[in-house]
Amino acid sequence: MDALESSLLNGQWDSKLHTDLESRPAIAMLAKDVIDGKFREVLTSPWARAFFRASGLQDKSYEESFSWQLPSVTDETEKEFIQVILAVASLHAFIQANWTGPDLDIKPSEVIVDVMNPTLISNEVLDMKAVTELAYGGEPAYHLAQHATFLRLAQLIFALPYHHCISVCWWRLRTTIIHEQLLDEAVPLPTDAHDLLGSLLQTLTGDTGDRDLAGRLQLEQGRLEHIFCHDKVASDRFVQAARATGLQYELTGALGRRTKFQQNDLSQLVLLAESRKRDDSPAEAVPDDLADQSRTPVNVSNMTDSNLPVTLELNDDTLLEQTIFTSSAPSSTTSQLSHLDPVSQPPLHPLDQCILLSLCLNVRNMSPSHGLTSEQMLPYVARVISHPKNWSVHTMALLLRSRLESARTRTVERSVLQLQALVDQMPTADSPLPERLLYFHSIPLPSKWEMERELALRFLTLGVVKSALEIFERLEMWEEVVKCWQSMERTDKAVVIVRDLLKGRKEEAESVILRGKDLPSPQRGKLDSARQAKLWCLLGDLEPDNAVEHYERAWALSKETSGRAMRSLGGYYFARGEFEKVIPCLQRAVKINPLLSRSWFILGCAYIRLENWEGARDSFSRCVSIDDEDGESWNNLASMYLRLDSFQNISESDVNGEDQPSKAQSFSNRTLAFRALKQGLKYSYDNWRMWTNYMIVAVDVGELSEACRALARIVEERSAKTGAECVDEEVLERLVNAVTRVPAGFSQSAGDDDRRRDDVNNPNEGHGLSRRVLDLFDRTILPRVSSPRIFRAYARLLTWQSRWEDALKAYLDWYRCSMAGTFEKGETDVEKWREAVNEVEDVMDVLRNFGPRVQGINWRHQGRSIVRTFMGRSKDFEDEAEWSRLIELQSELRTEE
Repeated sequence: MDALESSLLNGQWDSKLHTDLESRPAIAMLAKDVIDGKFREVLTSPWARAFFRASGLQDKSYEESFSWQLPSVTDETEKEFIQVILAVASLHAFIQANWTGPDLDIKPSEVIVDVMNPTLISNEVLDMKAVTELAYGGEPAYHLAQHATFLRLAQLIFALPYHHCISVCWWRLRTTIIHEQLLDEAVPLPTDAHDLLGSLLQTLTGDTGDRDLAGRLQLEQGRLEHIFCHDKVASDRFVQAARATGLQYELTGALGRRTKFQQNDLSQLVLLAESRKRDDSPAEAVPDDLADQSRTPVNVSNMTDSNLPVTLELNDDTLLEQTIFTSSAPSSTTSQLSHLDPVSQPPLHPLDQCILLSLCLNVRNMSPSHGLTSEQMLPYVARVISHPKNWSVHTMALLLRSRLESARTRTVERSVLQLQALVDQMPTADSPLPERLLYFHSIPLPSKWEMERELALRFLTLGVVKSALEIFERLEMWEEVVKCWQSMERTDKAVVIVRDLLKGRKEEAESVILRGKDLPSPQRGKLDSARQAKLWCLLGDLEPDNAVEHYERAWALSKETSGRAMRSLGGYYFARGEFEKVIPCLQRAVKINPLLSRSWFILGCAYIRLENWEGARDSFSRCVSIDDEDGESWNNLASMYLRLDSFQNISESDVNGEDQPSKAQSFSNRTLAFRALKQGLKYSYDNWRMWTNYMIVAVDVGELSEACRALARIVEERSAKTGAECVDEEVLERLVNAVTRVPAGFSQSAGDDDRRRDDVNNPNEGHGLSRRVLDLFDRTILPRVSSPRIFRAYARLLTWQSRWEDALKAYLDWYRCSMAGTFEKGETDVEKWREAVNEVEDVMDVLRNFGPRVQGINWRHQGRSIVRTFMGRSKDFEDEAEWSRLIELQSELRTEE
């Protein structure tokens, strides 16, 4: 890669570029101005004046208006370099205006020259046109984004053909990430959009490549996957980025204290991390003040560096500002990090800090929703906050800490105040712009409006609705405004706001619609169609009686590009049970934006109601591919495989005239159902219904070990409420059958060793299953519930093990719970009595078989007692023929004695 391209990507001027200053000084100085944040000088340079000449911008799109000519440059390589430099300047100018601050000192009207209209078009019209063109995939772009023209210009320049600058594909990736953050919802990209990144990464990871650049690229690719909720792919990218930069890290434990009154040291989570040693350079060298602090704990709250964001103190009467580690050695770690002291770790390179923050995001994405998630994330954030080295990176770390602390009572106050401080610092010039942009593309820093929106949502969680409402109205986020009024049960007020917007009586009408009066009316309609479509959808949500009309109007107004309109209409029909109408609406919606799992889920449910099992299967498959933590979708997907299994069996039977289905196909569907449920249970561990489905399917496919585990979970979850009903006794008996059908002992005949090995190792049969089934009885079922069938199944298992005394006890427990053992005087049901007589005979057979094998038990006396007690309770049935059988039992027991 050319050194000039590398410097632009890094955001740092390479000292090796002195040759470029001699050979092509004008281009090199232009690039240096971009790196230094002097966008006004770059975008008003003679090359920019020539390049940004438009023709008929009022009536044409941006793409049609520019010819992108540099008549004074004949060398194609130099021309491409200049194009890239101007595009980077435009992109970073947009980022400065909307992300990093401080306020931008140049406007689009100072850059663009329309040769057909020497009188410059206003900045408002230019930005409005750009916002309209930035709408993509049916999702509108945020209409109050400042100077959106610069982003649109960067998009178009990077879209030009390039043959010499290999870094263009990377800049396209960066532009795409910014564009995605501008849209209301993430929208998928063309599959070939970033194919060139693979070859570029190979170049960077080669023997002569730049390790830090390779790490940056993989980190940014992971960021894009994170936006699309592809968590596993993002995780792999972040780990690869750490390997590329040489970052070593490990989450472990060390003794320490977290509260002021804690007397005993307890194990605390700590992240050990160390950057690789880099060549000393002005940009990478550790500052002297930080180097002095590298072996001592840093209290960031007391730092007074004016170039860093304000870090607020906790000021809590119980919690310490930060964990104080009292051990100089971690509890367990790898050999590479064993030399690190948890009390005083060395500062990390800012790029490695970016990777840790991304890995921290990955902890949130890849973990179930429980308390351990925040506890795992805090050490990542604390490791970055402990040694602040860059404005943007430190801002992101403080933002993540604020999010983590928002759910805890003792930290929620600092959480809100810290977020407010981060919002307030954006327009200030407390740090130089190049520093703010240096690692911007490597962190998921939200835009100004997103950060303010987050603050407003935080206010809502605290019940400060009025302050939240003021922020939403200032940001013109009307959907959130409507939700605020609905939360206050003022739907009428919300309706008035939306209707005023549509009629041009509110501020957005002035900023979006009225400003377009200078343009012909067709163009004006095009500019605000996406926003108007969304407003009509909001009105449809607020007025259910006219919802269909409003949603269809939004669909027509957007020229059939509004996914929101079709999602809302499909949801409306679904709520009213009109499932035939749901499917075409949601099919259009997912075609426009296939990344929204909720649309796929409702579509799948509609298919289920219409018994279209294949359509439902495909829909739920898309749900879990988008969000693999959606346990409900995994459960529904498994159900669809089972439905397809039954449907295919019936179809094949009809076609072939046979009763036997295709066993291979049937087993395949059931196996897929089993795997789907197994995956879904990772994220719905407490859902007993899913465990029940899993148990039944596991038995069906022969995974009896998993069926045993599932039955245990069901009993744990439901025994307190439903008692013995929570035990599927048929499944329990099948588990016992699977164990007992294998001989308990083995002969020494030939081939017996192989059979014994299989019986011991097979977890679904015989000895391999016996321990799990015994644990199921001893640890889970019997301490909680009991029933005759449970005790009888338990007794059979003990008999197989030749545990005669325990087996006899289990059979006697069965009898006590059985109909005979609970028979009461005054019972008049003769059929019930006859069944009880059979049970008395059964228990007598058990006593005869097991009694002689158990020492110290008078089984005959116990048998006589059982028969005598039963006969005493059922004297009303002395005239029945079966009464003689009881007399016989008494006689036999006396004779045997």
